[in-house]
Amino acid sequence: MPAVLTLLRIKNLALVEDLEWQMAPGFIAVTGETGAGKSIIIGALQLLLGERADKSLIRTGADLCTVEAIFSGDDLQRLNPQLVEAGVEPCESDLIVKRTLSISGNNRQFINGSPTTLLILKNLGDELVDLHGPHDHQSLLSPDKQLSLLNSFARAQEQLGEYRKQYRQLQALLADHAALDTVETAREEELDLLRHQTNEITTANLDAGEEEEIESRYKLASNRKRLIELASAVANKLAEADDSVLSQLAETQRLLRELEKIDNSIAQFSSAHAAGVVELSEIARSLSNYAEKLDLDPAQLSALEQRVSLFETLKRKYGGSIAEVIAFGERAAERMRKIEGRDAELERLAGEIEIARTHLNRTGEALRKLRVKVAPKLSENIRRNLRDLGFRQSEFEVKLAALDEPRLNGFDSVELLFSPNPGEPLKPLRAIASSGEISRLMLAIKSALAAHDEIPLLVFDEIDTNVGGEIAHAVGAKMQTLGRDHQVICITHLAPVAAAASSHFVVTKEVVSGRTFSNMEEVTAKARREEIGRMLGGKSESALQLAATLLKEM
Repeated sequence: MPAVLTLLRIKNLALVEDLEWQMAPGFIAVTGETGAGKSIIIGALQLLLGERADKSLIRTGADLCTVEAIFSGDDLQRLNPQLVEAGVEPCESDLIVKRTLSISGNNRQFINGSPTTLLILKNLGDELVDLHGPHDHQSLLSPDKQLSLLNSFARAQEQLGEYRKQYRQLQALLADHAALDTVETAREEELDLLRHQTNEITTANLDAGEEEEIESRYKLASNRKRLIELASAVANKLAEADDSVLSQLAETQRLLRELEKIDNSIAQFSSAHAAGVVELSEIARSLSNYAEKLDLDPAQLSALEQRVSLFETLKRKYGGSIAEVIAFGERAAERMRKIEGRDAELERLAGEIEIARTHLNRTGEALRKLRVKVAPKLSENIRRNLRDLGFRQSEFEVKLAALDEPRLNGFDSVELLFSPNPGEPLKPLRAIASSGEISRLMLAIKSALAAHDEIPLLVFDEIDTNVGGEIAHAVGAKMQTLGRDHQVICITHLAPVAAAASSHFVVTKEVVSGRTFSNMEEVTAKARREEIGRMLGGKSESALQLAATLLKEM
């Protein structure tokens, strides 16, 4: 089944203390007085879409703000590869997204209970929700956005991805070629530096595992005098001095043997004593050998000092460790080989550039043909939607133009042209001043793309501003049509739009004990008729009758 947002839970966000909103599929209208808190619903969704936020959103007096959503539907499984790659638990028929903001600044986000990053949350949000506000039409004026709309209608994402991959490969080859094709003086200066660097590192005859061993030996060698003194002193006390420990133990051993002759039970003490004497004798011998081995000559110490000093010099110049110094040397040697073999390398790169350009031209031409093929279909689809929205004799065209040079998005630029009235020439969208016109254009374009769009939830935040009359009825009907293939949430002030919805929720605001609270509840039957009446101008009998008529018509 298609995915839908089934639950939105908000705690301590702005005026909302605790709200649990359960939703059904289809077209959902959200209405309420100005300032009641409808924008908080949008704010909560934006948080779940990975928008940046700060602690000022947290309700006064609370330490933590939480927003949580549950999406349900079998087709959510298409997101599982993306979730698994991000280290997130995959979903079967439910997807749970949660975001918390804390006064302490410890903000966190979760997908299916797994902690995640804001970027991953944003990428997932782009797959789940398409949100349009009253100012989002500005993005519609961007040439890149217009091209993206055409790509979406053409379902050209796979071809565009392949083209972009080839484009970046070509740019990398061109950059390598340009970097190598430098003036002779600069090339010789760089070669001299590279030769010095590689020679200095190569002459050092480095081994990544050598540094720790040499530093350990140097530490011992530089302290050898004191180590010898201590080891010799212990060996002397144990065995070599006239009153050494071992000489004294010889006497105690003799006395134990005397005891043993008289009382056999003493044998165990005598044996233990003898074993101790052996152990101490071994310690004395080992310490004497240790002291002899430490007796390095000055030349050995000097060699170790020079090696350690060399390590420090190289690390200061080329990296924080010997392994990094070796890696630097390898890169410098490779760069030197490339410059020394400049002509051959330039020839090789030129050949690869030619091949890459051929592949790019083939992919770019295929992408262009696809766009040229679908552009008239998109134009006609949008014209049809515009007629439904009150532009009876308007004209609309998706105009493609060839670029002088390939760019990241292909060989083409796109300009959306519109003429709202007969006899007026087609003009770029950016030349349209009326927000009412651009809002309806946005809805017409979204309607054209809806069948090609896998995003389950479409959210419209007051994009019906500055329209009314019959156009409001047309907007409501269009929203209703969109609701057949998508879940649609529309925050509106227009009664005909709200009346067209399959479910209707009202946001209210009340003050209790000096605190302001925003709440939401679903309205049906009489309550819905009264809300539609309020939107029409009041709760008079005529307004209620008109509200009943609107609801019956829809």
